Amino acid sequence: MSTFVTASVPARLHLGFLDLNGGTGRRFGSIGLPLSEPETVVSLAPASSTRVEGPDRERAARHLETLCRHLNIRARHRLVVEEAIPPHRGLGSGTQMAVAVAAALRTLHGLPVNAGEDARFLGRGERSGIGIAAFDEGGLIVDAGRSAEDREPPVVSRIPFPRDWRVILILDHGHTGIHGQEEIAAFRALPPFPAQSAAEICRRVLMQALPAAVEEDLEAFGAAIEEIQIQVGSYFAPAQGGIFASKQVERVARRLAEAGAVGIGQSSWGPTGFAFAPNEEAARDYVHAAHEVAEKDIEMRIVRGRNSGAGVTRRTLGLLGS
Repeated sequence: MSTFVTASVPARLHLGFLDLNGGTGRRFGSIGLPLSEPETVVSLAPASSTRVEGPDRERAARHLETLCRHLNIRARHRLVVEEAIPPHRGLGSGTQMAVAVAAALRTLHGLPVNAGEDARFLGRGERSGIGIAAFDEGGLIVDAGRSAEDREPPVVSRIPFPRDWRVILILDHGHTGIHGQEEIAAFRALPPFPAQSAAEICRRVLMQALPAAVEEDLEAFGAAIEEIQIQVGSYFAPAQGGIFASKQVERVARRLAEAGAVGIGQSSWGPTGFAFAPNEEAARDYVHAAHEVAEKDIEMRIVRGRNSGAGVTRRTLGLLGS
């Protein structure tokens, strides 16, 4: 018999930064949404020697080794990455892998789970706190960014995402978003973010997007998200070649909007795009209409917003072996 822990952590949409200007003493801040899929799912068990298997295993192995040293855990493990959010697609794969491995390791060894602390230790969540916040609970999340003390971004709003609404993901399998040193260089090269744009984004979030989610007014919600995307995307356009990093994704997003979808945009640095639909049937109709402009590397996937946090389970079964 073998004791093992499985941790499943959802992908997240990053719908936009609140304030890249930082003039109030806080910078970044985000509005975002965890998704029903894709997920990062890892299983961890004691073993005679450490081995890591599955997609994105190199990153998972680094996290496991670093955390074992940090937590003074000398045991050996078998870590199986059963599912992994595609990396560098704007869906939070790095943060979610970090918190999934950390949660599994802590639970296996009877330690309290601390997603925020472990994510920061592993160098995640330096700008957006949505992925870390989504570990505890789901919903439409707003975090207030980092202060001068560089603490974890506090969650200032969390609203249940309407159950009927659907998210249409536009995945470009032939393209990756800016990441790593390229991302750091892009931020350094960009000019100061206009305070007026930050003010407009915050107004749209507080006075349009959040109340629209409460009242289940998809048109108003979509209008708010599109304006936020225009403000943020225009700022990042010099670094990524336009409001959308992928021209193929942009073409499909525009076609979805013509078909009736609202709130089109790009998650983080992309290239993943998104749009919103009032229900499953409408989402399928919009996807069908957009297939005519979708090239071979493009996949459209209909998913739900997630109103629950990560799942962590501990079992004693003879499945993983040692």
